[in-house]
Amino acid sequence: MKPTIALFLHHPRTSVLSGNAIIQALDSHYRFKIFTRHELEPEFFDDVDCVAFPGGIGDSDAYDWLFRVNGPAIRNYIARGGRYLGICMGAYWADANYFDILDHVRAKQYIRRPGTDTRRPHAKAASVTWQGQPERMYFYDGCALVGDETKFTTIARYANGDPMAIIQNRVGLDRKSTRLNSSHTVISYAVFCLKKK
Repeated sequence: MKPTIALFLHHPRTSVLSGNAIIQALDSHYRFKIFTRHELEPEFFDDVDCVAFPGGIGDSDAYDWLFRVNGPAIRNYIARGGRYLGICMGAYWADANYFDILDHVRAKQYIRRPGTDTRRPHAKAASVTWQGQPERMYFYDGCALVGDETKFTTIARYANGDPMAIIQNRVGLDRKSTRLNSSHTVISYAVFCLKKK
């Protein structure tokens, strides 16, 4: 049986478009369960291998009301060793201000970081380095994952050198996991997330 990803959707905070891209890229390898901000059955996470939060509009302040009901169940799943995949908004939510699951890493807005190559949120093809290879990736806004780099594995970096995609223990984060030319990014990233021990 395929491993299961529980995918959180609440358009536009976590967009249907981003969620559909994850499903399209991974449905041959993974089974999906969709959940929202509405109350879940107590056993919802019992067969889940990874919880995933796709990208959406930049409103991290929505966290409190989006997870008022299910936040404790999500935190309990993660505390029991569950895996977390955060893309864009989902990466922000792994920060200490939200789910607080990162060790010595903070999610900081890239457009406000020193040496950034863009100062405003807008759609563009950003230059990044993904697993040592130069790439152009879709960028609107997203976080840099700043902290003690001995505590995580960096998968990709922004043009200024800040990590943009990392894996730490059972947590995988990416500011925007959509390449302009393929869905390989989402596949390789989720495989890392699900198999990393």
